[in-house]
Amino acid sequence: MSDAAVSLTSMEFHPRPTAGTPTPWAFPAPERGTLSNGLTVLRCHRPGQQVVAVEIFLAAPLDAEPAGLDGVATIMARALSEGTAEHTAEEFAAELERCGATLDAHADHPGVRVSLEVPVSRLPKALGLLAEALIAPAFLESEVERLVRNRLDEIPHETANPSRRAAKQLSRELFPADSRISRPRQGTEETVAAIDAAAVRAFFEAHVRPSTATAVVVGDLTDVDLDKVLAETLGAWTGEQAEPRPMPPITADDTGRVVIVNRPGAVQTQLLIGRVGPDRHDSVWPAQVLGTYCLGGTLTSRLDRVLREEKGYTYGVRAFAQVLRSDAEGNGASMLAISGSVDTPNTGPALDDLWKVLRTLAAEGLTDAERETAVQNLVGVAPLKYETAASVAGTLADQVEQHLPDDYQAQLYARLAETGTVEATAAVVNAFPVDRLVTVLVGDAAQIEEPVRALGIGEVTVVTG
Repeated sequence: MSDAAVSLTSMEFHPRPTAGTPTPWAFPAPERGTLSNGLTVLRCHRPGQQVVAVEIFLAAPLDAEPAGLDGVATIMARALSEGTAEHTAEEFAAELERCGATLDAHADHPGVRVSLEVPVSRLPKALGLLAEALIAPAFLESEVERLVRNRLDEIPHETANPSRRAAKQLSRELFPADSRISRPRQGTEETVAAIDAAAVRAFFEAHVRPSTATAVVVGDLTDVDLDKVLAETLGAWTGEQAEPRPMPPITADDTGRVVIVNRPGAVQTQLLIGRVGPDRHDSVWPAQVLGTYCLGGTLTSRLDRVLREEKGYTYGVRAFAQVLRSDAEGNGASMLAISGSVDTPNTGPALDDLWKVLRTLAAEGLTDAERETAVQNLVGVAPLKYETAASVAGTLADQVEQHLPDDYQAQLYARLAETGTVEATAAVVNAFPVDRLVTVLVGDAAQIEEPVRALGIGEVTVVTG
């Protein structure tokens, strides 16, 4: 017998490892507190997360922008990292880089969000820089002018993008012209061009203060004296006390109709079909999430199964709900929408089949198998979705700006698991009634107008793109 054969016969095999006992998972619960300056703080200790995520929510909503200055909140948000009283823009960027930190800010309808990620060992330094940006932003004329030019350069590209153009048109169709929510979040060419450093500073001074702001800190805080770090950084931020602005009522017109944004020669048609629905305060939300996922939340959903797999009209169609704005009284609203793109010749047939899917859903309902798959996908993957500190911090900040309780996300997963097939069916059918949908099509009107008119899904209007 060869040496190799002897070696093989004497090889010792170790037993195969067995899976451990599964442990229950719940969305992390934060600890809530308030600094002496009125700043609300949510902290969440996540062992092993050595990159800390910080989210600051500033109650500076878009409807607070002065008339004719849509976009000033966006320019202000971008200018926060473009220099302070202590550091020039270049110096501030260099200090962040030395910390290994990233800092970003953006404005949306509820307010401004400032996001920081940094290794936990550099958290005190990075929070000091963030506090510096909130306490003493420079808002130099030259920097604001550069940011305005950059924003003006972005607008034509957004207009050329079919999905962005469709979203802009849908908001214009659904909401009254005098409502801020009907107009582009980051302003138009006319309004952005009117923004200067004085306007940015005035908006900042009027709406950015610690008493109406919330900081969310998530990460491994084992060796961090967070109370001390916060007191020495964000705790030094001062400002007058103020109450958050009341949210104006949200009204919408979801009369069934079709608007074609004409793009001559387009080889594809961008679809965006939507209406306004309830926000997360409504008890129907969990069932609506489940039903909407069955309709168009994944590659195996009904819309994809018909339009993508069976007919080959598209690479994918999605159904979703996006919260627009909420208040503590539950007067908010969300955008309920179906989005995708199809090749131009099949625009009419694709819409016809899409409406057939909705009618069949209303007539026959969801199946238990569809409901079970949706629950597994939504609830089962939650631990993976929230592996990073940034994902946890982002969700907690969403809850803050939507005036939801701190345990909302944890309760949502419990409700999703409890929701039955009949309840999910009723919610999604009510969310997407076939006669109350505003359909925006960005495509070649010469080719798609008549086939769409023939469908009888609403009055058809053509606008220039």
